[in-house]
Amino acid sequence: MGFIKFLGTAGARFVMIKQLRSSAGIWMNYKSTNILIDPGPGSIVRCNTARPKLDPGSLDAIILTHKHLDHSGDINVMIEAMTQGGFKKKGKLFIPSDAIGRDGVVLPYLKDFVEEIIILREGAEYSVGDIKFNAAVKNIHSVETYGIKFFVEDEIISFVSDTKYFPELINVYNDSTILILNVVFYEKKGEYDHLCIDEAIDIVKTVRPKKTVLTHFGMTMLKQKPYKMEKEIRNTLALHVQMAYDGYQFTIPFNE
Repeated sequence: MGFIKFLGTAGARFVMIKQLRSSAGIWMNYKSTNILIDPGPGSIVRCNTARPKLDPGSLDAIILTHKHLDHSGDINVMIEAMTQGGFKKKGKLFIPSDAIGRDGVVLPYLKDFVEEIIILREGAEYSVGDIKFNAAVKNIHSVETYGIKFFVEDEIISFVSDTKYFPELINVYNDSTILILNVVFYEKKGEYDHLCIDEAIDIVKTVRPKKTVLTHFGMTMLKQKPYKMEKEIRNTLALHVQMAYDGYQFTIPFNE
C-alpha cells in the first residue's frame, strides 16, 4: 500500500507568488519508496508541517518534470534535505536536460550529493525502489517538459504536467487507471502552453480512468471555485473527477 499526497496545488506564477495555493509539489509513497515530484516554492516547509510529517530524509528520488520556478523553486533545498546536507550521499534526481548545467536550476555543488542524476528521455523507462515509471511523452511547453506514467501493481498512474493540448495525449494516457492533470486555465488561452478545463474534460471522457485528479490551478480556475466545478462535473457528466486541494491524499492501489 501507499499514497499520493498533494503538498501544493498552485498553478502559474500569480497563484504561486501570492501563495493562494501552495506550490510544494506531490509526494508519492509505495511500500518503502518515497518520491517527490516538482518541488516548487514551499516544498520543504510543507513536508515538515504535514500531518503526519513527511521526512525529506526518507526520499529515494526527486522527479522534476520541467524547470519553471513553480515546479523547481525548492529543488536545491530538497536535495539538501534528502541527502542530510550532503553528509549522506543518496537518492536519484530525474530531470530534463535543460534543467541541469548551464541555465539549469540545480546548483553545481549539489550534483555530488545524490547517488545518480538521470536525464529524462521520452519513452525511457526507470525504476526507484518499488516504483517503476517512464517519461511517457515530451509535452508541448515553453521548456523541456515530460509527463510521467507510474506502474504500481495493477495501477497505471499518469501525471500530465504542464502542456498545450495535442492529440497524442489521449493515445499515450489511454490506459491510465488514475489520471492526474495540470489544469491552469478555466478558458482556453491559445498563446499559453497549458490545458484548460474543457480540454481536460475531453481527455477524461475519452480515457475514462477510474479516478481523475485535477490540480495546478491558475487564477481563472480559482475564481470559478474548483469545488463547485467538481460537483457539476460529477453530476452532469458522471465522471469521477476530484479537484485537488492542498493536503489532499489518496491511497494506492486505489479502491473506489
